[in-house]
Amino acid sequence: MESIGPRSQQHAQYLDKHDELNKAREYFFIPSKRDLLSTHETEKTKNIFTSEEGQKDCVYLCGNSLGLQPRSVPALVQAELDKWQKVAVIGHWTGERPWLNIDSILTDKMARVVGALPIEVAVMGTLTNNNHTLMIPFYRPTAERYKIIIEKGAFPSDLYLVKSQVVHHGFDPKDAVIKLEPRSGEYALRTEDIIDTINKTGSQLALLFLPGIQFYTGQLFKMEELTRAAQKVGAIVGWDLAHAVGNVKLCLHDWNVDFATWCTYKYLNSGPGSIAGIFVHERYAFDKSLRKLSGWWGHDESTRFQMDTDFSPIPGAYGFRLSNSSVLNCVCLLSSLEIFDKIGMDAILKKQKSLILYLEELLQVLADQITIITPASPNERGNQLSLMFKNIETKLVEEKLLHLGIVVDARANVIRVAPAPLYNSYEDIYIFVNCLKNLFNEQKV
Repeated sequence: MESIGPRSQQHAQYLDKHDELNKAREYFFIPSKRDLLSTHETEKTKNIFTSEEGQKDCVYLCGNSLGLQPRSVPALVQAELDKWQKVAVIGHWTGERPWLNIDSILTDKMARVVGALPIEVAVMGTLTNNNHTLMIPFYRPTAERYKIIIEKGAFPSDLYLVKSQVVHHGFDPKDAVIKLEPRSGEYALRTEDIIDTINKTGSQLALLFLPGIQFYTGQLFKMEELTRAAQKVGAIVGWDLAHAVGNVKLCLHDWNVDFATWCTYKYLNSGPGSIAGIFVHERYAFDKSLRKLSGWWGHDESTRFQMDTDFSPIPGAYGFRLSNSSVLNCVCLLSSLEIFDKIGMDAILKKQKSLILYLEELLQVLADQITIITPASPNERGNQLSLMFKNIETKLVEEKLLHLGIVVDARANVIRVAPAPLYNSYEDIYIFVNCLKNLFNEQKV
């Protein structure tokens, strides 16, 4: 019988019992093993569909790719479908959530998550579209100042957009795009190396564009320090917060960030391909010199329906909106943001750090089999640990875990493990590591 030690299942259950957020899991639908495995049926998994084991919750450690569905989503979506069915276009002006300004019910809640003023935030568009939209006013290269610093290992979409923006302005990406790389033998970028590159680029640097958290390694960048360093040489600073929002503490206003973007379907649990968000610092709120794209939904609300041909932008981030918002996407996001508001970021972040430390501790018994490439410092990471395996193929690990009802994410030669504090338990972590140990033992036979 297993001893009740710090690495035992009983200890995990004890931690769950005394977890202040242990009830938060009830706000979400957790897929059952049966439902999960029905998409990957094999001879080995057939019998689980009718077994008691199949009715158990899966272990979902993939919130960095797609968050789970909050239980309040179906009712919120159905309410808007019913409204469309019963009153059609009149729904734009009536009901609990008039469609005309439905994104406005999200603004204050979203601003609290990212550490911003409401005037600095808009819920709109999708991530890469928003990045292009904000590049228009904030990447204004000249013959002298035209270079962009980005990381070589950036999420591909960010590399695509940066290269296309540079080409659009008539520059050669080989010259204009500076790609940061870790030192030889290292996986994370050193802050001092980034600052050194910023200073060396100096007056040629137009834009520093980095992720808040690196998608592959899970490294959390020192956003305030890097923002200050780039602005000191006269550059604009933009952050792609796709893997950071809802995951780590953000203080975009206080950090003096110029602009930022994020999606909401990862840690913010808004559903696949859902609506995204932007931040534009309030110092630009009334800046009419910004050469930004214009659209009907960025026009002054009081005169919008006068159909004036002259664009009159709403001050702040709202002035960057181009089109009316997707109603169904907005209520899906509302469902999750209400949970964030109810619990508070401080409590979420407290459990996040505890979960990751627990995961890291349990993985120590596999030190001869894995390398954790995510920084060890709690101040340089969020929910995610990225694991590199020494004697087994990454894809094989992902597939074997899935057949056990455990969802992780394989990218290249790394497994990304991301326990979300709102719906993951300590026992989830224990089960994952225990199954991983068993897989390695099988390989040795």
